[in-house]
Amino acid sequence: MNEYGVPASIVLGVAIHESASGNSKIAKYLNNHFGMKGSSGPKPIKSAYKGYESVDASYTDFANLLKRRFSSLFAKYPVSDYKSWVYGIQRGGYAASGTWASQVMAIIKAYKLYEYDGPLTPMVLTPKKTILANESRSNQPIAYSVKKGDTLQLIAKRFQTTVEAIKEKNELKSNILTIGQTLYF
Repeated sequence: MNEYGVPASIVLGVAIHESASGNSKIAKYLNNHFGMKGSSGPKPIKSAYKGYESVDASYTDFANLLKRRFSSLFAKYPVSDYKSWVYGIQRGGYAASGTWASQVMAIIKAYKLYEYDGPLTPMVLTPKKTILANESRSNQPIAYSVKKGDTLQLIAKRFQTTVEAIKEKNELKSNILTIGQTLYF
């Protein structure tokens, strides 16, 4: 979620649904947790589904597919709005089944996967380790790039701060933001 901006509940819910909780043949033999179509490559079974070198590669491919094919979801819905994401993915043609979205929604609700959809945690990379925003750090500012649809109120909620604190830290005179503008925390 932090790396690609896809709600964790979506990634987990779709993976559980498409891979039968990791028990499907394509999950076991092709490392494919999302039902992605394509060449199985040099994997032990012939299939219309894509084969991956690792499970991580399957997750990365899924996130990249969403970025390419469903880019409007990133601009339109926050990571906390998993319902809109699920229905948006179905409307976009991800699955042929008319009940796909309701099945994924049932998984998200049954396992309370929405609890993983907290605010995005910006990361500051250092040579030694990755420091999360809520960890102790030596006065290193956290930078956030404004995206389409962002408002100061949404950003404040995401970073668990106030609009006033953001405006003061960034010396903003108004609530008007521009896409690509960098805000510091």
